[in-house]
Parts: sequence; C-alpha cells; structure tokens
Amino acid sequence: MSDSLHEPWLRGIAFNPTAPSEVLVRLLDRAAGGIGPLMCEGRDLPDAVVDAALGHPDGVVRRALARNRHVDPARLAPLATDPSTIVRGWLAGGPRHRPRWVRPLPDDVLVTLLTTQDGDGDGMLSKNDIIGELGSSRQIPPSFERSMAGREHPELRIRATWRWQSLTPAEREALLDDPDPAVREAAQDHSWELDPERVEARLPSTGSLSKASVFGTCALSPALVEQCFADGTVRPLTWNPHTPADAVTRLARHPEARIRALVAARPDLGPDLVTDLREDPDENVRRRARLHPVPRTWAEYWAIERVIGQIIGHGPDCTCPITEPAPEPSPDWYAACAASEEPELRRVAASWPLLPAELAEALAQDDDEEVRIRLACHHPLAPPHLLLDVFVTRPAHREHLLTLPAFPRTGRTHLIGHPDPEVRALAAADPALPAPPVDDPDEAVRRAAAANPGLTPQALEPLLADPRTAEGAAANPSLPVPRMHALLDRCLYGGGAAPPTAAGDRGETPGQ
Repeated sequence: MSDSLHEPWLRGIAFNPTAPSEVLVRLLDRAAGGIGPLMCEGRDLPDAVVDAALGHPDGVVRRALARNRHVDPARLAPLATDPSTIVRGWLAGGPRHRPRWVRPLPDDVLVTLLTTQDGDGDGMLSKNDIIGELGSSRQIPPSFERSMAGREHPELRIRATWRWQSLTPAEREALLDDPDPAVREAAQDHSWELDPERVEARLPSTGSLSKASVFGTCALSPALVEQCFADGTVRPLTWNPHTPADAVTRLARHPEARIRALVAARPDLGPDLVTDLREDPDENVRRRARLHPVPRTWAEYWAIERVIGQIIGHGPDCTCPITEPAPEPSPDWYAACAASEEPELRRVAASWPLLPAELAEALAQDDDEEVRIRLACHHPLAPPHLLLDVFVTRPAHREHLLTLPAFPRTGRTHLIGHPDPEVRALAAADPALPAPPVDDPDEAVRRAAAANPGLTPQALEPLLADPRTAEGAAANPSLPVPRMHALLDRCLYGGGAAPPTAAGDRGETPGQ
C-alpha cells in the first residue's frame, strides 16, 4: 500500500471510537507528526491517554489537550499549573472552535488561573495574558462570578467589584469595608456606577461606545438625562433600570414607535402607562406591552428580551452562546410562559433547560417552528426526532445538535438521497443502512459511509486501500484492534518491521 495512505490511516485511527488506549497512546509518538495533538484536542479520550498527554514532554501535546472540549474539565486540572505558561493560557482560552455551550472549568482550576502570579512559570505569558484569555473564554460560570465577593483570595474579591451592579447591597458594603486595602480601593473605583454625580464627572473622558454603555446601565444625573433627549440618544435609557420615573414617562410618549416599543417592556411602568401602551397605535408597541404582564421583574424582562431581540437581535437561526441558567426568573414564571398563547413567550420557555418534562414534551409539538427549534437546541429532554428534524431544516444549528447526547444515531436511512451532502453524510453513518454509499461524489459522505459500523472487517480492506475512503475505513469501529496496530506499524516505522515490542507481541498474523 502506498505511503500516501499513511496520513489518512493515522487520522482515521486517531478518531476511531473503539480504538483502545494502547493504540491511541502510540499516536503520541513523534513519528505520528501532528496527529497526536490533533487527537488530543479533537476527541474524547480514555483516562490512560489523558494521563499520557498530561505528562507528555512535548508542550505541543499538552497545549492541544488544554483545548479539548470532550474530556471532563476536572481531568485537565494539572494543566492549570503546567510549567509552560502557554499551556496554561490555552487552558484558560478554552476550545479553539467554541461550541454554543462551553463546559465551565471546575472552581479550583478557576481559582488557580485567576490568582496566578507573574514569575510562576516560564514567563512566556504574563498573569494578565492568562486571565484575559480566561475572561473571554466563557469558562467562568455565572454561579462562580456570583460567589467571588465572598471568596477567600483578595484577587477574586477584587474581580467581584468589576460586576458592581450585580452585587447585593450587603456585598457592596462588605467590599467597601474589606480588610484588604486593594479590595477596598477596587470597590471604591467601581462604586461610581451608582453615583449620578460621579457618572456625570467621568463621562467627558469616556469614548462613544462606552458612553452608550453608561447611558444604558449607570445611575444618571438629571443633566445627563436631558442631554440624551437633546441629542436624540435616548435608546439606552429605555432599558436602563436607573432611568428616573419622569424620563420613563417621556419615553413612553416618545414620537418614535421603536422607542415606545422598547420602553413598553420595562418592569417599572405605572399602570396608566401600561394601559396607554397597550392601546398604542403601533402594533409592535402593543405587542411588547402585552408580552410583559404586570407585575414583572427585570429578570423576566431580560429573559424575554434575549429571545425577542428588540435590543440584541435574534431569530430562528440564532446561535448565541448557551449559558448556565440564572436563578431568576422562577420556575413558575417559565411554566406560565410555556402555557401562554403568545408564541414569543413559549419561545422563552423553550429556551430554559430546566423546564419540566411534560411542558418540554408539549413544546416539542408546538405549532410555532421557532419554539421547536429553541427546545431542540436548549433542552436536554428534547425528543430525538425533533433534533433530527431541526438538523435537516436548519443548517445553522447542525454543529451544536451533533454534540447533544440525545441526538439520534440511528433512524436516519431515509435521508440517504437528500440533496444536501451534510444530511447524506449523516444518513451514511447509520449502521442500519444496507449499503453505505462509499462511492458518493461528496468526500464527507464517502468518509462517513466508510466509517459505517455496519461494514465488516473484510469489507474495510479495499476501502483502506483507496485514498478516497482510507480515513473513514480507519475510523470504522469494526476495524479489529490488531489491524489498527498493523497500520500504525506501517505508518510509524516506514513500512518496515516494527520494534520488537510492537507487532510481534500483539499476536498479529501476516496480512492483518
């Protein structure tokens, strides 16, 4: 067989789901080139392979493992103190191709990375480099961020001050009176957000983008509110929880319907304004007022806003990150949304992964397509047939759906003639398929067909010899383990005899 087949064989074996640890560990050999790092980053790994990669002398292997999104993050904990700061930085940065749901790092790993100090390691990356990677990685869950104000390490309490408005009044007071002077200083630096006079004093030196954030989140002085009305920049005021009541009234009577629609959702509207907005001449304003029943909370406001998208902008192909459920709104509120006549509220309920099974089952059959799509992408109890339907009809969600444990691995043979090659590739992998299409014109379909577990070891041999199907055949779960070793011997030792501890000790026979 040609040496040109070596790389496809190596790639296939690296991702063969039945390859045992002793096969996969061989791929960490330098002779395998970049296949070892590719494997360490791209698939779930047995414990023995994880251990081998964690202790591997080549930092490239450890760096690749640091980006693995399949291995339990707790197994990666040793990388947080790796001698190479680049390895730590890659662990902090998370997976290279970030999935919609990023599994958070364990608390002890987060503490280690967030409290790292310069000089602890090889110095290739600084403390701030590593923390910056972690901050943008989505690997810090909201629950950890909510706990930082009470953490023992001062560095974490300092970080808690960055989310000043998310803290409780008691937490703010405690941080302002913290025994550590650096924490007290940080708390004082961030407390300006709730002081209208300090906000006004800081604004002239703030960039335009930051000004929009200030107008949408901070406590504003009367002068700043008037400036927004005078400049025609009132939009951020519609969602700022600190906007004064008189300004909210003016916004509710604004000549622009888009402004009235945004303010119609506020939790702090008085009953008179709610009545007026529900009778507004603009249908979108009326709808927004109707979707937010009174009484309402800011948590409910943002739960609805994340789905309706008046501020952020969403739709049926939304692929925004999926994060840990917030403690509010309440389960009863989500249940009420699930039973609502308003499809937008049912979409909100379908986006909550803790919705009870009976409600999830009802939403899986909802007349509104976006309700079904959101349930498929967000809820662990979404039925397999729904996941498959959304995969076929909504390409934007395919990558995410394939990561879900409930995604069906069989029952896809009816899709083998589909015009979309991605869908055909999915069908080609179904073990119930009588004749996998190894001659399909599309490369991905051929690879999936050659990896179909319904093929016998004998049927794999001509596929292993064909460059068009070699990788898929090497990844086939039906490939015998001795055959995997024999292929590795060819690839790693130049087609000659393997070392004494290789083929001869595995009981292989000629031709395997």
